[in-house]
Amino acid sequence: MKKCCLLMMLLMLFMGMNAQEYETTENVSYTTKKDAYSMERLKLDVYHSRKRHDCPVVVWFHGGGLEGGNKSIPDQLKEKGMVVVAVNYRLLPKVTVDQTIDDAAEAVAWVFRHIEEYGGSVKKIVVTGHSAGGYLSMMLCLNKSWLNKYDVNADDVMLYAPFSGQAVTHYNVRKMNGIGPLRAVIDEYAPIYWVRNDCPPLVLICGDRELELYGRYDENQYLARMMKLAGHQKTYLYELGGHGHGHMVGPAFHILDTHIKQLLGEKTNP
Repeated sequence: MKKCCLLMMLLMLFMGMNAQEYETTENVSYTTKKDAYSMERLKLDVYHSRKRHDCPVVVWFHGGGLEGGNKSIPDQLKEKGMVVVAVNYRLLPKVTVDQTIDDAAEAVAWVFRHIEEYGGSVKKIVVTGHSAGGYLSMMLCLNKSWLNKYDVNADDVMLYAPFSGQAVTHYNVRKMNGIGPLRAVIDEYAPIYWVRNDCPPLVLICGDRELELYGRYDENQYLARMMKLAGHQKTYLYELGGHGHGHMVGPAFHILDTHIKQLLGEKTNP
């Protein structure tokens, strides 16, 4: 009995020490924009270890249809030896989609310039997010001009891994132009418009094709096919059967974790 109590105390002590290793620095401004909405909205949180250095970095863009949502650190990324950056960006229809994508680019540029201060490595940056956040990560990956504006090469990102991102022009961008969600548009605001064969690994993760939002899996399947036809050898597509648009997020983190470990040469869990 005494041994059992001692083991429990040691376990609790270990868990407490592990939890104390990490902290979150909140509401860091990442912008040079001076208007009131930018000053209010363009902030990020950094979850990091007090002890580790040269860590992988996950930049996480929240979902919400580009019209809503707020930054938060996903629980699935905590206490895994990674730095996690959760980003807010300006929302439609208060701004245009150009301004929203520009915010995402400025946030990633901030990460390249400052993440070593938080124990992260600029050579191990991953850009991802769910839904609208996935769309933003796709745009930054495939259209290099957004990050070029901030003197960052999009190809210096180690991995892009959008969760259920929109491959055609986002449906709320179409809505602002009077176009319904079932009428597809492919223009400069569609990631698939910018297909190229020389980008970093691109991991496309979606829910069940019959349960996903507005045919999201089918869009990603088309993007994956075009990337491969263009000659990109490291585009990966996953369909999480039985999971809809919202519920696919949890299991998608295992796929993300596996690809990060593979790129770092670490052992993966099946």
